[in-house]
Amino acid sequence: MNQTDAIEIGREAIMVVLTMSVPIMAVALFVGLIIALFQALTQLQEMTLVFVPKIVVVFGALIFFLPFMLSTLSNYMNNLADRIIGLS
Repeated sequence: MNQTDAIEIGREAIMVVLTMSVPIMAVALFVGLIIALFQALTQLQEMTLVFVPKIVVVFGALIFFLPFMLSTLSNYMNNLADRIIGLS
């Protein structure tokens, strides 16, 4: 394994992490935006109002996106294992 292979593996790992985290982060961002809009419109400035709905929705999104996340991680690990076997 040379430096190019190591950099490529690291780049792919970062892309897998980003691919897996973007849907959850987008859902959290959208829910936070909706709650902030609701708070601005109603002038209800309760700090804990943000956390409970966001936690529930992010947990639901994790359950919804879990098959996608597992398949992405599985594909990456299979490709990495194939590379390791190919080096031997």
